[in-house]
Amino acid sequence: MAAGLTNYELKDFLDEKSFKYNQINFIDSDPIQVPHQFKIKQDIEISSFLTSVIAWGQRKTIINNGFKMMEILDNSPYDFILNSTEKEIEKTNIIHRTFNSIDFRFFLKTLKRIYQEYDDLESVFLPKKNELNMHSSIHNFKKIFFQNNFPKRTTKHISDPYKGSACKRINMFLRWMVRKDNNGVDFGIWKKISPSILSCPLDIHSGNVARKLDLLSRKQNDHKAVLELDDRLRKLNIKDPVKYDFALFGLGVFEGF
Repeated sequence: MAAGLTNYELKDFLDEKSFKYNQINFIDSDPIQVPHQFKIKQDIEISSFLTSVIAWGQRKTIINNGFKMMEILDNSPYDFILNSTEKEIEKTNIIHRTFNSIDFRFFLKTLKRIYQEYDDLESVFLPKKNELNMHSSIHNFKKIFFQNNFPKRTTKHISDPYKGSACKRINMFLRWMVRKDNNGVDFGIWKKISPSILSCPLDIHSGNVARKLDLLSRKQNDHKAVLELDDRLRKLNIKDPVKYDFALFGLGVFEGF
């Protein structure tokens, strides 16, 4: 039993912590505040996707650079991507750690191609019937994203679960899009994907807390660890397992659990 808790006590503890952190004031210190400035579905998708791509390092820097990207896109990301010329895209510049202007420009051009082919990003991520998780969808999305000529260096910015990655950033993006929390944090604007098949955005904080609670035995934060954590969290809440991301993250970052 986790940290001396019964399964019932563990669920009760995690439910309480999830409720504590899954509140509107969570937005004030989280990168999700970048897409929260938008109302149109595609604006929210694009700003969420680009912000999640740079979501590693100091949260303050992630947030600042997320807002910078939106300024570059005239604070109308969907309109910019649909109507920008090649020349306009080539003038854009951003640097966040190893994500640089080469990567950013390729992302903009690729998003333009995707939105010319699909109505929204949700359509690109749709899982096949009876899928148990989003891992195959993430793998297929990466194939679609890097379909044409692309800078090899840029491929590292979208992870692939089938290459062993935990895909923390893209799972966070999917949580934002799919999960409707009724507390104004996660958007829940994608209606065709069930929150029951989402995976926790596993990182050093949530991983360490999960191990202390005996939710995770694997030492590496990789794809196998995500599968293990999926299994445990779905036993606690089969319909909304990733609500516990708020508990694991909050306990690790805010409480030093």
